[in-house]
Amino acid sequence: MPRIKKTKIDAPLEENKEKAYNWSEVMDRIESRNKGEDEFLQAVREIGETLTDVIECDKRLQDARIFERLTVPDRIITFRVCWEDDDGKVQINQGWRVQNCGAIGPYKGGLRFHPSVNISVLKFLAFEQTFKNALTGLPMGGGKGGADFDPSGRSNKEIMRFCQAFMDELHRHIGPRTDVPAGDINVGSREIGYLYGRYQRLTNSFSGTLTGKGLSYGGSPVRVEATGYGLIYFLSDMLDAHLDKIGGKTILISGAGNVALHAAEKAIQLNAKVLTLSDSKGTLHISTGFSADQIDFVKELKLRSGTSLEACVEKFEGAKFSAGKAPWHIKADIALPCATQNELHEDHAKSLKQNGVIAVAEGANMPCTAQATKLIRESKILYAPGKASNAGGVALSGLEMSQNAAFGKGDFEALDEKLKQIMGRIHDDCKTHGKNGKHIDYVKGANQAAFSKLADALLAFGI
Repeated sequence: MPRIKKTKIDAPLEENKEKAYNWSEVMDRIESRNKGEDEFLQAVREIGETLTDVIECDKRLQDARIFERLTVPDRIITFRVCWEDDDGKVQINQGWRVQNCGAIGPYKGGLRFHPSVNISVLKFLAFEQTFKNALTGLPMGGGKGGADFDPSGRSNKEIMRFCQAFMDELHRHIGPRTDVPAGDINVGSREIGYLYGRYQRLTNSFSGTLTGKGLSYGGSPVRVEATGYGLIYFLSDMLDAHLDKIGGKTILISGAGNVALHAAEKAIQLNAKVLTLSDSKGTLHISTGFSADQIDFVKELKLRSGTSLEACVEKFEGAKFSAGKAPWHIKADIALPCATQNELHEDHAKSLKQNGVIAVAEGANMPCTAQATKLIRESKILYAPGKASNAGGVALSGLEMSQNAAFGKGDFEALDEKLKQIMGRIHDDCKTHGKNGKHIDYVKGANQAAFSKLADALLAFGI
């Protein structure tokens, strides 16, 4: 994808400072407008700092304030969710949908049900999603939503009633050409089924308004695997670009959810050795590497009961469980943080560097703190930001949207190949925009490639 056309600035920047792009002033304005929203500001700062050289040499971007416009959502929808628990008591939760930017397509992004959900988290996720979706090359804008609902300990009927009450409010604001939500943390196939069933009844329509649906009612093969598989495809491309291979490499993976387990599955298929998985209780470590059968066992364990990984110690020969610890102290070649935002801290990054890790690729959204990211990048460790390396899930969602629009049906092998091709194109875009001599800055490359596409659309639309 070509870079944004650069216009000739009236006078050299150093001679015309009042018209020069001042990133500090821009960030000050954004911070004053979003006080206390730490996650959102972290994401804005990380992206904005890599765009300064592009914006400085294009007066159109400065005059139209394109980057600042992307930091203010098109709209934020806030609503109350009232539902009844199994004891007949009325429960009240807060629901949100952040529609960040619809310049290149309908808003697209997941729904997250978790007590930690708040407006800062959702704005950060929607902002990142806007750039991630642009990278796929598919016509999708960026959005995110969810609720501060805690599904842990709730019965199946309580989760159903909550999902239905949530959709009672959300359905007014979504549609196949308006906003297409998907799943995220604690929103899997069960929840998507309840949400979509309610949407269908409320609107009297069958459409591709949610993705991640079951195969029997419009879903796509590979959607469950897509984020984890896509992460490994991107990692493989990244290693190939630096004359290396994934086969034989030792890998640390955090998390034990959908992304982590399918990343582990694909890595094992490509002859890598996965040493760890983790959950909120600690890290499960097998020094000889997990087998494909053991990954399948963990899938069933988590699907059935959400039981801690510690239960696997007595099942897996040579397995050790480190309570309360993340996996990043263990020696390995590659680290894949796949759990949640800001899970990998500066001290963890120091351990990775000391242990000779050659690559870090994010499977979650912004799983590395700003300090950890800075240390990893300065260490010249290959580093793939989540907006590039975990874009596989939303890429498959885009293909599911196309499938639904055509009333078609997908094929696993064909869709898996399309996923691989999309991840390859994302890598190539990152390489084009981020190459500096022999080094590829994937953070800068991903941000500038996505911004190029978003800015082209916003400039074409005018104010």
